[in-house]
Amino acid sequence: GEKQKSKDKKTSKKGETLLALQWKKSENFAMWYSDVIVLSEMISYYDISGCYILRPWSYKIWDLIQNWFNGEIEKYDVENCYFPLFVSQDRLEKEKDHVEGFAPEVAWVTRSGDGELAKPIAVRPTSETIMYPAFSDWIKSHRDLPLKLNQWSNVVRWEFKDPTPFLRSREFLWQEGHTAHVSHADANVMVMQALELYRRVYEELLAVPVVPGYKTEDEKFAGGLQTTTVEAYIAGSGRAIQGATSHNLGQNFGKMFDITFQDEGGKSQTAWQTSWGLTTRSIGVMIMVHGDDKGLVMPPRIAPLQAVIVPIISKKMKIEDAKAYCEGILKDLTDNGIRAKYDDRMMYNPGWKYNHWEQKGVPLRIEVGPRDLESKQARVVSRYNGDKEDFSVDGLGACLKEKLDTIQGAMFEKAKAARDEHLVKVTEWKDFVPNLELNNLVLTPWCGGEHKDWEEWVKEKSRAESLAARGEALEDERTATSVAAKTLCIPFDQPELPEGTKCIASGKPATCWCLWGRSY
Repeated sequence: GEKQKSKDKKTSKKGETLLALQWKKSENFAMWYSDVIVLSEMISYYDISGCYILRPWSYKIWDLIQNWFNGEIEKYDVENCYFPLFVSQDRLEKEKDHVEGFAPEVAWVTRSGDGELAKPIAVRPTSETIMYPAFSDWIKSHRDLPLKLNQWSNVVRWEFKDPTPFLRSREFLWQEGHTAHVSHADANVMVMQALELYRRVYEELLAVPVVPGYKTEDEKFAGGLQTTTVEAYIAGSGRAIQGATSHNLGQNFGKMFDITFQDEGGKSQTAWQTSWGLTTRSIGVMIMVHGDDKGLVMPPRIAPLQAVIVPIISKKMKIEDAKAYCEGILKDLTDNGIRAKYDDRMMYNPGWKYNHWEQKGVPLRIEVGPRDLESKQARVVSRYNGDKEDFSVDGLGACLKEKLDTIQGAMFEKAKAARDEHLVKVTEWKDFVPNLELNNLVLTPWCGGEHKDWEEWVKEKSRAESLAARGEALEDERTATSVAAKTLCIPFDQPELPEGTKCIASGKPATCWCLWGRSY
């Protein structure tokens, strides 16, 4: 349990290799994941369940995502700001559907020092109800719109389900964008711009393919009008996971919080709003998609370190001999914008260092031995596929810059192939659960996102059939990995739907294709 896992990687004595992973990804995915995040020094466990320490190795990834994202939202005139962590009960409960959606997970502060608070205050599960009273004060005329704000913050959702570092924790980090517009059409443009940035974070930075689409009514954001999402797939566990969401909130919150403006004709109108968020869950998805039995495998664009130089010290080559040569390589790499390090620690041997940086997923290892010094070259080993290649040190930085781009592309293609292999079309119910059992995402004809009753039917029937197929009677309600299928999204990219196709559940005429899977 937590106790056992919380013992962080032991620092080993000189020359001893650190613990290798105890579990194989293909044999026990959940244990493999816990192993990887601790051994790679990403996570330390904490004494409050569902809360985790993000060590520099994981936080740096979040930093890199933040820097990229800030640069992109600036192009859309979105400005960063910060709102308080606490929200009063009256405000939190103003939008009825919204509070019902979040109520079970809200953490409350009821005491300070020795005294009870006159009124309990909530810790934010999300910031709509915190920000929108201010929007109401600030927005008076159509000239005050659009208002586009973003904040980087922590939120707390006191989950009942079993926690998993990064994927499901009681406190997590995110950005939340909140905008107000004069029209539904303007709001929709913002929703799609934000979702496209999320697609790019996953596909271009994390090298994880995603399916963009609409959430059904049952799965949409509580209190919103329409939710869009990017859905990822984790081949190791055969599960889907929601990557990030962007919501068109319509005018619901505007009506509740009186966010009104005078239009050009002097008439009073309610603003149209959006909210959109991406969390540290994205780091967990990246680890699960790319990691292997040696540890992490980092896509170069978000790797805290992209290259590490390891001198092979022996009688033939002393550390003094290697120093100037390796430092020259280091300067060439950093001059080319590569995040690099020269590992000249004397208490560890080269084998230990190889193992250490492999566990941490550094994309390139540069080995320098006595022969390399003589022939003015270096051996470069790629983490993601183990390829070894000798390069001349002349122009090495520029070469490796290119190599890192190639690795980034190859990692995406590999993950996409693994996902595509598990994406199948099913048109009859009898094939639905057998495909879930094969770890597949299932695309089916559907009678429409508004049919919550049929969606519930699929969830329950797929759970019952899956448990029966496994010879199990019940499922723990705390499990975060249910065997039931749920709708992931109605993909934007819709295959042709032949006339007369029937919904897989209701038998009614199908109106769209819907993507289902077992999910985190």
